[in-house]
Amino acid sequence: MPAATGRVLSFHTLRVAEVAPLTEEAVAVTFEVPDELRPRFMWTPGQHVTVRSTIDGEDVRRSYSICTDAAGGRLRIGVKRIPDGRFSTYATTKLAPGDHLDVMPPVGEFTHDPARAGRFVALAAGSGITPVLSMIATSLAVQPAASWTLLYGNRSAKSIMFLEDLEQLKDRFLGRFRMLHVLSREPNEVPLFEGRLDGPKVESILGTLVEASTIDRWYLCGPLGMIEDVRAVLAEAGVSSEDVHTELFFDERVEYVPIEGAPREGLATVTVTLGGRSSVVYVDPAGPSILDYARTVRSEVPFACKGGMCATCKAVVVEGEVVMDKNYALTDEERKAGFVLTCQSHPSSGTVSITYDTHGGIGR
Repeated sequence: MPAATGRVLSFHTLRVAEVAPLTEEAVAVTFEVPDELRPRFMWTPGQHVTVRSTIDGEDVRRSYSICTDAAGGRLRIGVKRIPDGRFSTYATTKLAPGDHLDVMPPVGEFTHDPARAGRFVALAAGSGITPVLSMIATSLAVQPAASWTLLYGNRSAKSIMFLEDLEQLKDRFLGRFRMLHVLSREPNEVPLFEGRLDGPKVESILGTLVEASTIDRWYLCGPLGMIEDVRAVLAEAGVSSEDVHTELFFDERVEYVPIEGAPREGLATVTVTLGGRSSVVYVDPAGPSILDYARTVRSEVPFACKGGMCATCKAVVVEGEVVMDKNYALTDEERKAGFVLTCQSHPSSGTVSITYDTHGGIGR
């Protein structure tokens, strides 16, 4: 197991500098980062931050990708409102310049080295454009031998996030950035650009506008169905899985914390270490996740999406065994080193010990 590094991701309170409308249901939120925190808030294109706010008395946390040039842009995220979304509704209707939000430093494995030369393709659906925008903008600004094609799926033209930013990039980097919009609810005189950005659509595009064999790397960001379909099409086209990088975008999740003081019969004893201090919880292996139980005794436990996708809640199993429901975030290297996503983890032995104090040990 990795030795504890003592480095735990923690929140920092940042002032909101701007809340700019992008569409009828989305905004771009820009933060002011004090000089003393700038080293901690440097990011690699594609990474995300976790934001926290108290909404109606509840601690609400969500993970959002950074959508600006990492070579000099300000820290900015894109937030799209979803039905019954606690934070997204707040951010798109009430958040204003001068307000403050708690923000964790950037993390994430869905990244692109802006110094890399080559030909790249990004496929994004809806708000999946946010990490991709940072990748493309930084790469084009830093590496003159890089070119990009963006396949961007949306419902209609009015729902396209960051359209102005993308158009500016296209005008600034003529010949190096090509953008193709696919709209599912808006007719187009070119049928190829109508419908969903799914496997069959990408297969058609590969046969006409993009030659798969000429592309060095692919970046896919959107819902699970799209990513699975497109990966299958790329594999059929002879693209190596090592050259396909993906990130899932998820809906906000209802958070559930189990009732304290329940009987301990049949429960596993789980020791949680965070910030050098250990706490014990008694966990039903068939019940909620270890994260949910840990939050009953340690409110500062890091988490965001609770969907197995952002890796904010990852920890190392020091003793015992756990099983995960799903994993969309940990690399094979991290799994071998003992990392788990506590939002998806359940004890499979009577005694388990985990530590969050190795969060910076590998990868993020």
